[in-house]
Amino acid sequence: MKLLRYGPVGQEKPGLLDENGAIRDLSAKVSDIAGDALSDASLNRLRALDPNDLPVVEGAPRIGACVGQVGKFICIGLNYADHAAESGMALPEEPVIFFKATSAIMGPNDRVEIPRGSVKTDWEVELGVVIGKAAKYVTEAEALNHVAGYCVINDLSERDFQLHRSGQWVKGKSADTFGPIGPWLVTRDEVADPQNLPMYLEVNDHRYQDGSTKTMHFGVATVISHLSQFMSLQPGDVISTGTPPGVGMGQNPQTYLKAGDRMELGIEGLGIQRQDVGQA
Repeated sequence: MKLLRYGPVGQEKPGLLDENGAIRDLSAKVSDIAGDALSDASLNRLRALDPNDLPVVEGAPRIGACVGQVGKFICIGLNYADHAAESGMALPEEPVIFFKATSAIMGPNDRVEIPRGSVKTDWEVELGVVIGKAAKYVTEAEALNHVAGYCVINDLSERDFQLHRSGQWVKGKSADTFGPIGPWLVTRDEVADPQNLPMYLEVNDHRYQDGSTKTMHFGVATVISHLSQFMSLQPGDVISTGTPPGVGMGQNPQTYLKAGDRMELGIEGLGIQRQDVGQA
């Protein structure tokens, strides 16, 4: 299934994308794509529905983040061997963990705002993992059973804030609009292998990132198991699993976003995001 949230900011309703690309309203079935609605039992109930029995959403509504009420927005750094190489950094011995503020989350096609004082706002296409069942001290063999589904994330970053403003990376990762998520949450049964997904990102029609989850240093199961040793993972938590090479910081010369730019990014089977860039 492809689940989504649509409508004005703060008033999003749950929906399902049918096989013809039409949005079907799920408001009578679940209150949101969040929390307990992400459990296996809930997803199985939604999967058993006939989409033709659900109301069609007319027009072209705004698409919101594909999961609501996110408790934790967890990111994994330097998790692609080829991205670490372009960054001139050694591969870590275990996953590098940092957080983005949940206030950074927005819809996949909403406007990205360059924060005030920014000089190095950068892009990162990433595979997002949405937790569906609480996970604590889980093994790698069990880990994927705790996944509700997968989605596209643009882990936007202000590199000067991130690397030169003291403290942890969170300063450069958490500006409003720095976490587009969606367009859909694709349930895990439709993703045969999360470690074999081509992904790309373009700025102004120029392709900068053209990679695959094949080059992840720590795969999704390893990441979930590792995180669960340090914190419990709850339904609706989002994990952004790292980016392949081609970020602006890795260009020669370095290239960063400016007002008026337009991004397009996608992951095979998980949909496409398109964002205009403006100034905060």
